[in-house]
Amino acid sequence: MKKCFLKVWSFYYDGFREMTLGRVLWAIILIKLFIMFVVLRVFFFPDFVATHATEGDEARFVGEELMERRAP
Repeated sequence: MKKCFLKVWSFYYDGFREMTLGRVLWAIILIKLFIMFVVLRVFFFPDFVATHATEGDEARFVGEELMERRAP
């Protein structure tokens, strides 16, 4: 099992080490993920429950909101 893991690790390690264009593509992917999960969350998805519910009463607030907004 350990030998198999080492072979797989060596395969991926050598592959990533020898990349040229792939490094640029991975950098672009990581930058896009950072923008999606950090920047967009901060500016477009504020913490609505924390601003509208009192401390310790968040569950009741969410339950009431779900019941009010359900389809008739």
